[in-house]
Amino acid sequence: MTHIRIATRRSPLALWQAEYVSAELKRLDPNLTTELVKIVTRGDKILDVPLAQVGGKGLFTKEIDEALLDGRADIAVHSMKDVPTQLPEGTSIRAHPKREDPRDAIATITGGDMDTLPAGAKIGTSSLRRIAQLKGKYPSFEFVSIRGNIQTRLSKLGKEVDAVILAAAGVYRMGMTDKMHQFISTDIMLPAVAQGTLGIQTRDADDAVNALVDQLNDEETVIRTKAERAFLARLEGGCQVPIAAYATLDGDALTLKGLVGEVDGSVILQSELTGPAIDAEKMGIALADELLDAGAREILEKLYAAQ
Repeated sequence: MTHIRIATRRSPLALWQAEYVSAELKRLDPNLTTELVKIVTRGDKILDVPLAQVGGKGLFTKEIDEALLDGRADIAVHSMKDVPTQLPEGTSIRAHPKREDPRDAIATITGGDMDTLPAGAKIGTSSLRRIAQLKGKYPSFEFVSIRGNIQTRLSKLGKEVDAVILAAAGVYRMGMTDKMHQFISTDIMLPAVAQGTLGIQTRDADDAVNALVDQLNDEETVIRTKAERAFLARLEGGCQVPIAAYATLDGDALTLKGLVGEVDGSVILQSELTGPAIDAEKMGIALADELLDAGAREILEKLYAAQ
């Protein structure tokens, strides 16, 4: 094994992530060469419609999965918040490098945090998760769907919108933290499941590739991601629904917070569990069941029926 083809989306952030994984693989094996297999996904093509209206899972991964399965690529690099909980048979997310900042970040026309924005401010985001959590706290804000890469969305600030919300991880990776005016505490807004986490997908049968990729795992990130994605899987949710989860690890003690909300913010169901890290997956399922019994089932069924 001297050459690895890495499937990735074409956005600047996705290419940064793929190059990062390439560099990490070459650090493990200095004789290795790599190339990027750049792919346009369905989610990348549809930019004029909010993702929640497009519907379906795998909007940013299906075409990449196909490249892995048909042999055009040897591994794939994903933002885990975009990855469905069900993967194509014969493939797995093999590794999670150390997680970047999981919070959301905001750039504003005022140069201050959200509290400095005027009543009726237009907030640029297409995330139902963000909208559901912020509507209750800022009922006068208007939410405007914007799509595209970080640079495209920031270009709308002061023209179409008064603020833009982005994942902090992407902002850090692209070296654009100076453009942000607030990093939103997870106490104010829970992040998307596995936000800030990368996933390296491989074919299960590729033993040599898997042995190399396994070495990129960060144990804490793996545990936290397992808990959050188990929560999401139990809810049968995707990345276009108002579901949020955030796991933290303190020694062997894992705390998992989870949320399901009405899109209009009228109902926010939230709870948390703490337990041993070894039970990460069980905790994700248990927390999801708690919220389902508390009313999340009805919220999600109504939302899926409308999509």
